[in-house]
Amino acid sequence: MAHREILTQDAPEPCPYLPGRTARLPLRWQTRGLRPDELDTALAAGDRRVGRMLYRTACAPCRACEPLRIPVDDFLPTRSQRRVWRRNEDVTVETGPVTFTEEKLALFNRHKLERGLSESGTPLSRLGYTGWFVEACCPAVEMRYRVGSRLVAVGIVDVGARDTSSVYFYFDPDEHRRSLGVFSVLVEMAWQKARGGRYHYLGLYVEDCAHLRYKATYFPHERLVEGAWARVEAPAAGPLPGASGME
Repeated sequence: MAHREILTQDAPEPCPYLPGRTARLPLRWQTRGLRPDELDTALAAGDRRVGRMLYRTACAPCRACEPLRIPVDDFLPTRSQRRVWRRNEDVTVETGPVTFTEEKLALFNRHKLERGLSESGTPLSRLGYTGWFVEACCPAVEMRYRVGSRLVAVGIVDVGARDTSSVYFYFDPDEHRRSLGVFSVLVEMAWQKARGGRYHYLGLYVEDCAHLRYKATYFPHERLVEGAWARVEAPAAGPLPGASGME
């Protein structure tokens, strides 16, 4: 039987999360599409997806990166998260297949370049966008956030049999007061809960990385530590907001 995946890259590189450290993120090309149940298994093992590849950290001896997931039935938003939900009641969310448009590419490049998130400072091309987001090795959906007819954000979510995983989210820098990143997590979890799902994965949490620390503000959540999922609790703050405004 042919192998499902091929190791395409496995070399030390500068850590993208902690300055001065070396990372190892082996990339495994998927020779066929993953079934939804196979995606659930990969996520539970700590895998993340980019394009048609899966990867997980293998940075011995560092263990700073901890995959994080939220049991959606147990999630309780904080007061701050509830305020963000109310602040965005005028936002309409459309869910559908992951596709390419020039409108999305322009918004993605504004998000990366105007917020200083691009190492090269070079805009992403149509080919790059398609290879990163559209050409997936597993089922995925796209959530488009609009105020009126204006596109203000886009989220890509991988969809397994019981679990979902947030792949990437980008937004209009002019709308930073809306806290759309927080809003998107709430929307994704509401969507997952509505489909009877189990966990929603937020990717890697790194305590000493300011850009990733926010993930630990959703409670309760679980982190993959030394091969086992450990639950982190927090005081109750109210029910999950409803999914009004979603399509």
